[in-house]
Amino acid sequence: MQPRPTTDADLERVTAFTVEDPISWIPADRYRDELAQGMYRPQWSWIAEADGEIVARALWWGQATSEHPVALDCLHVAPSVDDRVGLATELLRAGHRAFAEAGAAQPPLYNLTLPNGWRDDAEVSAALAWRREAALAAGLTEEVERLRLEWTPEIGVPAAAGRLVFEEAPDEAFLDVFRRVAEGSLDAETRKNLAAHGPAATARKELEFYLGCPGERSWWRLARTGDGAVAGFAIPSATPYGPNVGYLGVVPELRGRGHVDELLAEITRSHAERGAELITATTDTGNAPMAAAFARAGYRNTQIRMLFSAPAD
Repeated sequence: MQPRPTTDADLERVTAFTVEDPISWIPADRYRDELAQGMYRPQWSWIAEADGEIVARALWWGQATSEHPVALDCLHVAPSVDDRVGLATELLRAGHRAFAEAGAAQPPLYNLTLPNGWRDDAEVSAALAWRREAALAAGLTEEVERLRLEWTPEIGVPAAAGRLVFEEAPDEAFLDVFRRVAEGSLDAETRKNLAAHGPAATARKELEFYLGCPGERSWWRLARTGDGAVAGFAIPSATPYGPNVGYLGVVPELRGRGHVDELLAEITRSHAERGAELITATTDTGNAPMAAAFARAGYRNTQIRMLFSAPAD
């Protein structure tokens, strides 16, 4: 059962491989559609076979412009396999080696979608357990649980509070605020990058990431208090699937004054004024203040995401 990347000739069998676990997976129609867009690719789709039949599948995803895959979207090993963890680990390690040989700096993260209340569901918990074990064994040892949130028009568009003034600003101004808001951040990814690379490199990494997202750079806004002091920023952004809350942050010296609500409201208004019917967002479950801000703004928690990633270099 030697893992290998797929070829065009494997397409029918890859899409016919179904997942019965009550956990995130990629259906055939989505795979075909995003394969045509370059978000899934044969060299990013790995399988293992036994007696000519596919018994394991790993589908990595990236943006259409990505040089390397960004995330593992779907990992499944057939229940007929005696050691599901072992084969899943082999599949992940083989993919990671190939991506590294192609120039990827780090293995892609594993993004696993779960229903709310998953801990109370034995079947979902079991489906997660062997996948988690394989992810950890393959080197994706950083684990974060996130809320996936949604805003829709019936929730209502927030009015401007008027305490902050929002303005356009050059990249260097945003870079400085990225650096400042990282201090004391409760976001796990930011904390990991700060520990590994320091504030300046972390800020540069964040800026470059959001510049590369599908959202428009012209949407970004710097926030100032009435006396002109920088309070933070609001970055409405987008994924390939639609508008999202990209990044918002308050500088450390002005936290605890309710500015987070104004920044989130600015992002929501920005997207709503362009006619958004759905705005998505995520935040770590460990980031209680941000989760509370989303709740106050009416965003609904629709699912849980478990993220497994490699330690920062």
